[in-house]
Amino acid sequence: QVQLVESGGGLVQAGGSLRLSCAASGRTFSRYAMGWFRQAPGKEREFVATINWSGGSRYYADSVKGRFTISRDNAKNTVYLQMNSLKPEDTAVYYCAVGQYRIAVAAYDYWGQGTQVTVSS
Repeated sequence: QVQLVESGGGLVQAGGSLRLSCAASGRTFSRYAMGWFRQAPGKEREFVATINWSGGSRYYADSVKGRFTISRDNAKNTVYLQMNSLKPEDTAVYYCAVGQYRIAVAAYDYWGQGTQVTVSS
């Protein structure tokens, strides 16, 4: 059974850091892109970052560029999101996903359950 299990969310103060992890099981996704999205209450799900199958290409939303870093470990079938210099506006439920190297939600076939990130001011 395909499953994406996220971890690492929590409560931090502005300026702090968190590292999110998402481990996939049930299938090897070494030839798929992996990405991160987020959704705040009452808002649409928005793109955060994506990484291609080899890890050689990365793309970020302007809102997180320079602060967040996406990476992957294909041996562990896992994608990470290192979040530094966090801001209150980063507060959202963060979702990992597997699919195409694109920014659209529809490009991704598998999704995690989401993990809450809360940044206090």
